[in-house]
Amino acid sequence: MATEEAADEVLSQLAERMGIEPEFRDARGRVVRTSTETKRDLLAAMGVAAADDGQAAASLEAQLGADWLNPLPPIQVVRTDTDTPAVDLVLPAGTTENMTWRLTLEDGGHRTGRVAFGELAWIASQYLDGQSLERRRLPLGPDLPWGYHRLTVEPGGDATTLVVTPGRCWLPETLAQGRRLWGLAAQIYLLRSADNWGIGDFTDLRRLVELAASRGAAVIGVNPLHAMFFDKPEQASPYSPASRLLLNILNIDVMAVPELRNCPDVSELIASDGFQERIDACRSAHLVDYRAVTELKLRILERIFDACRSPGDPPSWRAFEQFRREQGETLERNCLFLALREHFARQAPSLADWHGWPEEYREPTSPAVMRFKEENQDRLDFLAWLQWLADQQLGAAAAEARQRGMAVGLYRDLAIGADRGGAETWADSAAVVSGAQVGAPPDIYNPGGQDWGLPPFHPRALRQQEYRGFIELIRANMRHAGGLRIDHVMGLQRLWWVPAGKSPPDGAYVHYPIDDLIGILALESHRQRCLVVGEDLGTVPEGFRERMADANILSYRVLFFEQDAATGAFLPPDAYPRLSLAVAGSHDLPTLRGWWERRDLDLKRRLGLYPNPNLEPEMRETRERDRTQLLVALRRENMLPEDEEPDARQLTRAVHAYLARGSAMLTMAQVDDLTGEADPVNVPTTSTEHPNWRRRLCMTLAELADDPEFNDIAEIFNAERGDRTHG
Repeated sequence: MATEEAADEVLSQLAERMGIEPEFRDARGRVVRTSTETKRDLLAAMGVAAADDGQAAASLEAQLGADWLNPLPPIQVVRTDTDTPAVDLVLPAGTTENMTWRLTLEDGGHRTGRVAFGELAWIASQYLDGQSLERRRLPLGPDLPWGYHRLTVEPGGDATTLVVTPGRCWLPETLAQGRRLWGLAAQIYLLRSADNWGIGDFTDLRRLVELAASRGAAVIGVNPLHAMFFDKPEQASPYSPASRLLLNILNIDVMAVPELRNCPDVSELIASDGFQERIDACRSAHLVDYRAVTELKLRILERIFDACRSPGDPPSWRAFEQFRREQGETLERNCLFLALREHFARQAPSLADWHGWPEEYREPTSPAVMRFKEENQDRLDFLAWLQWLADQQLGAAAAEARQRGMAVGLYRDLAIGADRGGAETWADSAAVVSGAQVGAPPDIYNPGGQDWGLPPFHPRALRQQEYRGFIELIRANMRHAGGLRIDHVMGLQRLWWVPAGKSPPDGAYVHYPIDDLIGILALESHRQRCLVVGEDLGTVPEGFRERMADANILSYRVLFFEQDAATGAFLPPDAYPRLSLAVAGSHDLPTLRGWWERRDLDLKRRLGLYPNPNLEPEMRETRERDRTQLLVALRRENMLPEDEEPDARQLTRAVHAYLARGSAMLTMAQVDDLTGEADPVNVPTTSTEHPNWRRRLCMTLAELADDPEFNDIAEIFNAERGDRTHG
């Protein structure tokens, strides 16, 4: 028995050292402990041998030693607002010789110092391989500039990256001064216009910017703009993309590509009756036809690309090459993946996932992959060119927002992960775990838990790589943005990992280095002048929201979740935290009209989404209570008359007036609510059962501009949130 207990203790120590949390408190407040099997499964997913007690003991010994093997850590993140810049240094106990340190600043400057190891502040000691080691703290002096610097210590020449960060994210001056702003949130692909090709594009986004700015809005929020799969265009969720480092080329407005003017044959094809009929069919459809749109756009873009590479090195081609140089290896490797996936998917659909490719193609730098790259350079050029076009058009929408004086401008969305068979796991398989998926533990409404099918970052590997993958991700998604929403922001602290082949209840929370990640996020936020919003819905760890507030990360507050836990009463507008973004709903929730008319509950019944027969009556009873409580709250603020049941339009006005009156820095209205959509854009836990990510808006942008509902709500926002001069 003692031996078994000792073995369990070794496994538990190893699991905790790798970030696997031993227990958590579920939605009902009960403590749930992580099973032995789950610990072994997740350790295996991390590449740590622990299949038996002997392996676990050996792995624990190796992990304990690994923390003491190198004099310097791979990276150290320090805050200038609370920390004295310093790094941890490991040397043999009793080291007497003086050391010289040299800090090479990001701008090329230098700082140097000389110190005796024994005079440094002691942190810890360890006896390893017959030698006594000490960890001491090396101070680097005050007033270090923000940035990514390189520290070298002599003798020995050991080096580390020092990240000096402000610790708190950037806020626009208007918000820092106490202003309250408002904006619109839209799923770009759902936008309608008289001339898009059946899917909203970046020109539509620019039109929405013009429309919103002219009514006084300061921000336009959009869905994740991540790259999707050409071979599976119907796999349409923007929250399960091919790559979060590239843009979705279906958002390109083909007719706005300047090179089209020099392609009379292509223009003639577009104008042909047959081609126009196909465009009209896509444009008039109630749902986005992703396959048809993909075929139409790629057919034309491929022809424009072939034509624009004419001799003479035109300025546009030189601009593309400059963009390509600036984006560097991140762009090249992700485009290389897309080309390889196209190649193998044409052979067999089962080969779309790179885990099924021949072994020699699973490593990005292998000789086979390099040969493919050389032999398919034209296709790689085309894929990179598409990214340049998308970047140009997104940049034009962002420039329009700046020109019109929007304080925030575009507010982008970063998904919590990318598809397991996508570019991110292939391009950096060491930092992204393929043997587990992100999800959520069982709760009251999802008793089976959730498996989102998205592979997580490996926290230790990420740090060993100096957080390169995280930095690239943040930079890519802050590009052309004045705001960034991080989906499931609790992932900065912990994520629920589900072992491959297992169900969500078999998972556990895995811890992440939150201080380091927030420090890097704050630094990039200031550099890109991009505020950060954290989507903190669901099970939020104790103290997490306070940590967000300390870092100037806005909390994402949804009206329907802002209720008193005991009474169900909706919190008054002034109870919303100042550092928050207030909304009525989100892409995973019913629209205001759908909620008010109970359509979402009817839809759940039709789709068979109630896990047990008692849950539907309970949810309907809760809905009636919530409807009553909402009316009480709206009437308390004089948003609705007493004793009068509002229709969906009246409710929409009242709800947005309620949110506009609140103390949240930002308040946003979903375009879907302004157009009175009844059906949700997404029903969580469904895939083919419901046409998720496809339901288009019922009116065009031109019709929205003239819509009394939209204009009334814009005036309500302006009246409640200040006297901003319209652009």
